[in-house]
Amino acid sequence: MTARLNPYAATAQVVQPLIDYGQTVAAGLEPSLVALVEIRASQINGCAICLDMHIRGAREAGETEERVYMLNAWRESRLFTPREKAALGWTEALTRLADSHAPDADYEAVMAQFSESEAVTLTMLIGVINSFNKLGVGFRVPPLRKSLKQAAAA
Repeated sequence: MTARLNPYAATAQVVQPLIDYGQTVAAGLEPSLVALVEIRASQINGCAICLDMHIRGAREAGETEERVYMLNAWRESRLFTPREKAALGWTEALTRLADSHAPDADYEAVMAQFSESEAVTLTMLIGVINSFNKLGVGFRVPPLRKSLKQAAAA
């Protein structure tokens, strides 16, 4: 993968409000749920920098290695709560919006687990991480330097 321009350096004044908004939205939900949503959307979109950043952050915050490994198969796993599964289903539906059209079953699952306010907050969180994924994938932003140095040393 050849890196393209760094959107965070090239237009910091445009990207910083998105970073700030993302932090505001994330504060409205439990941190473990936010991490799962950020990781799952980033898996779907193939965003290397977001996967690196959010998996690292989730692990540092106490998320288990097993749950991170099983996130791609969350439907078949017993490691996730009904609330988490509802959020992950909504994440997939909205991340794949052109194909899914936000099915009623996914909406109903979210509304059974989240208040109206939380459902809107979750939806905004999904939009934010998808925006960051578009920056990461579109501009081929590589994973964080620390991981690159570790890979080079291996």
